[in-house]
Amino acid sequence: MIATPLVALVIATLSLGAHGRRTTIVPKPNFVPLRPAPSTSSLQLTLALPPTNIDGLHAALYDVSDPKSPNYGKHLSKAEVEAFVAPKPDSVKAVTDWLTQHSLRPEAVSPSGDMLRIDIPVSKANSLLGANFTEFKNKDSGTTLVRTLSVTIPDDLEPHLQFIYPTTQFIVPLKPENPTFQVVNPPKLSRKRQSMPEQCAFEVFPECLQDLYHIPTAPATASGNSLGVSGYLSEFASTDDLDIFFDAFRPDVTTAPEFDVVSVDNGVTSGDGTLEASLDIQYTVGVATGVPTTFYSNGNPFADGFIDMVNFLLAQDELPLVLTTSYGFDEASFLGAEDLANTFCNAYAQLGARGTSVFFCSGDNGVYSFSFNSLCDATTFGATFPSTCPFLTSVGGTQNIPEVAASFSGGGFSNIFAQPDYQSAAVEGYLDALGSTNDGLFNRTGRAFPDVSAQSVNFITRINGTFGLVLGTSASTPTFASVVALLNDARLNAGKSPLGFINPLLYSQGACALNDITNGSNPGCGAQGFPTMEGWDPVTGLGTPDYEKLLALVTGL
Repeated sequence: MIATPLVALVIATLSLGAHGRRTTIVPKPNFVPLRPAPSTSSLQLTLALPPTNIDGLHAALYDVSDPKSPNYGKHLSKAEVEAFVAPKPDSVKAVTDWLTQHSLRPEAVSPSGDMLRIDIPVSKANSLLGANFTEFKNKDSGTTLVRTLSVTIPDDLEPHLQFIYPTTQFIVPLKPENPTFQVVNPPKLSRKRQSMPEQCAFEVFPECLQDLYHIPTAPATASGNSLGVSGYLSEFASTDDLDIFFDAFRPDVTTAPEFDVVSVDNGVTSGDGTLEASLDIQYTVGVATGVPTTFYSNGNPFADGFIDMVNFLLAQDELPLVLTTSYGFDEASFLGAEDLANTFCNAYAQLGARGTSVFFCSGDNGVYSFSFNSLCDATTFGATFPSTCPFLTSVGGTQNIPEVAASFSGGGFSNIFAQPDYQSAAVEGYLDALGSTNDGLFNRTGRAFPDVSAQSVNFITRINGTFGLVLGTSASTPTFASVVALLNDARLNAGKSPLGFINPLLYSQGACALNDITNGSNPGCGAQGFPTMEGWDPVTGLGTPDYEKLLALVTGL
């Protein structure tokens, strides 16, 4: 799991300035100002314009994702989605006229035109926004950000701009968490598949997952199937590592494994194998046998890199039918920047409306998001982001056979997003059973996560020539995504549409096709965390997959 330190924004004042509305914030004490940003240095600013009909997009997404709807599976076209999120002409004119008056030429960076980008010197940005861009250092991570504590937007422009990023948003870039990696020798497996190998009690490899979750070993055959893997932080997966991994763990596959690589924001397209990318590729290509897989390598570790990734995909005529991502932020760092968080979330809603199943890891620090540290200075439970977005599927972690919750499995409740209707009954049942436990430490009305889970401990992975054990929801997420990719294969071969956004299906009908996990909890920082229970819980969600039961469900809809 890749993580970021906690940074909370507090809105201190919001007042009308002489020439517009001035917003002033106070950053958390762990951000200290160093010096004014050099006046000639360049800033790249993203401007988001309000979408024409975002409520219509949400309604359409739920309509095509609800198995009780007559429109279930009738996913929207690229043009239909863009019509919902495209800005109104008067907003486009107001913003472009304002920029043109200052000799700035914006570039549209989203296919619908709701996001624009400009490159601007610091001196001009200070003048344009009434700002004072400054270099700030995060004492926890050592990261340096160029931000301003205040901006002024002209009154007549206010209705036409959702946000300008980066200005007052103190969201640190993605940062490796140095996940556990223990060098091991791969087990010697029988070339003839029998019952689950004894080694699966201690180490996880594709055959363990296939046996435990009844995943087929035969290659996928449907035309048009696809699986996407998001990569950041110059992570890369080596084909040499993948070949040796297959020799060791997929001797039944006679064709050479392969995956495509696409660069976004100048992401790397070659190099030695690294931990996260190797894990993600080996457990998508290695489990979703034969499903065409693409590694999307993104070179921008900041928040706009995540948006660029989705906008790149949305600009394509053909989307990956499944997208898995093992990276994230602290949700708390978006407090005070909720418009930015909602723009993220709405981008994933667009993918779902077009038929993509989006998966994000739930995090590896239990109830304390990515911000857990030895100081234990958190006063309330923390949520991860984007896994709290209601328009995607959040994946937690389990371990052992029989399965129990992994104690690090991220889970809890959002402080930004409201609880969606599709999960309200399941969550209400859990909260009723929970009683007063952890009262005051979490938002009982927030979007609850994770939605599902899978094995997440001791995954044998080949990384730059060495086999090692990796743990985290970075392992469970590509595993569950691979199961859905194979379910899509069966649906496509049956002449049906891909599954798309699966949460409404899982919460309404899918519990019987999942393995309910009722042992374990996700403590952290001295707190007991949440206990697992029958049904949904904020540790393992609705449970782990059973491919055969899910296949019966999704082909019989």
